[in-house]
Amino acid sequence: MEPTGIFEHLLFSIGPFQITSSVMTTWFIMVLLALISLGLTRRLTTVPKIVQVILEASITAMENTISAVIPEHTKLVFPFIASLWIFILISNLIGVVPGFYSPTADLSVTAGLAILTFLSVHWFGIRAEGFKNYLLHYVKPSVLLLPFHIISEISRTLALAVRLFGNVLSLEFTALLVLMIAGFLVPVPILMLHIVEAIIQAYIFGMLALIYIAGGIQAQELHKEKKQRENYND
Repeated sequence: MEPTGIFEHLLFSIGPFQITSSVMTTWFIMVLLALISLGLTRRLTTVPKIVQVILEASITAMENTISAVIPEHTKLVFPFIASLWIFILISNLIGVVPGFYSPTADLSVTAGLAILTFLSVHWFGIRAEGFKNYLLHYVKPSVLLLPFHIISEISRTLALAVRLFGNVLSLEFTALLVLMIAGFLVPVPILMLHIVEAIIQAYIFGMLALIYIAGGIQAQELHKEKKQRENYND
């Protein structure tokens, strides 16, 4: 597979697998986050210091956001959505570090995240109501809607990948062009814009994934409630 990002380049190959700069940066971010998580969670105390306060506040904020969308399944969905937010945020922000480019400016990376979201929607939906009942909601209220459901699933997955890729790539391009034309001091406002936009794009991607998952789960719950009312009326 050829590199799919403007700033992407091939580092080496292992048989048919090509290791690009985005792959290496992605693995670097994952290892870094794992080490930071281990370091922070091993030093938790009952009297928190500033770092622990920030960590607990961040987790609480993410948990409250998820709870506002899908309150009955917050604990089930939280690990996935929180991981998405943190990983995408760091991936977006690493582009401001000299020598690094954001892996989310590579379409193959954002496509992978979108596919992971696509699979998670069905995974959580099946866990909520079972395999058979989950599949049945695609033909409710009529089997004629099945093609439209399939098109919707595919199109929103593509939109997730392209939206994040396009926004992060435009930020990388803007910073690079201003740096080449104006020198090192002028791009400071562009750098601030990059940071703000990186936060916004991570939040939007995670929220869309959360809404899609909530839709899959709640569709099953609505179907179950409707069935219970019909049985009660009978």
